[in-house]
Amino acid sequence: MLLCMASNQQTRPGIGELAKDSTSGRIGVVVGEIGGRVQIRPIRGGREWDATPDTVVALSAREELSARLAVKNVNSQVGL
Repeated sequence: MLLCMASNQQTRPGIGELAKDSTSGRIGVVVGEIGGRVQIRPIRGGREWDATPDTVVALSAREELSARLAVKNVNSQVGL
């Protein structure tokens, strides 16, 4: 899974970047925008969910580190 580094700007994360849905607290990768909704896929894979654009925020440094470690752990379990 390819993940882009989040920028230091306070803009909404773009496609391929890690993001947090502040309504649910879930973290994932932005995969698209359709019909005024942002689609986010869980970092460990699975079905994406829709979030409203105003609730999608960039991760804190701690959240990003934790998410990237989770991706590494999943990849090592499947031999990537």
